[in-house]
Amino acid sequence: MAFKPQSDNEETMSEINVTPLVDVMLVLVIILLVTAPLLTQSVNVTLPKTAETTADVKEQPLQLGIDAQGMITLNKLPVADLAALETALKDELTQNPEIGLHFYADQAVVYAKVAEVMATVQHAGISKIAFVTVEQ
Repeated sequence: MAFKPQSDNEETMSEINVTPLVDVMLVLVIILLVTAPLLTQSVNVTLPKTAETTADVKEQPLQLGIDAQGMITLNKLPVADLAALETALKDELTQNPEIGLHFYADQAVVYAKVAEVMATVQHAGISKIAFVTVEQ
């Protein structure tokens, strides 16, 4: 606390009393700590079971795959290199501007190869991409 020394001067005190500020901040921290766990709890419900359905799409998405050896396939047909892949994707995109792509990559593929293929897909102009994985 800032106390004014006893003197005959009637000057104003130029120091800020920070005690009320600290008190308010501590109260706000306690409120935050108490309410934060309450906000993250979800409602426990049992969701209904339904039959498995297929997606309602007019055209099936493209299937782009990379096997463990790094071989690229588009709709299960081998592609020579990334330039050929880009031209094939651009051709598909001109036929259907809303085309999607399912991306299958073997877990043994080097990340750099996956990044190169993804950059090629982006350069081709396809923005609807889904990564396909297997449920454990």
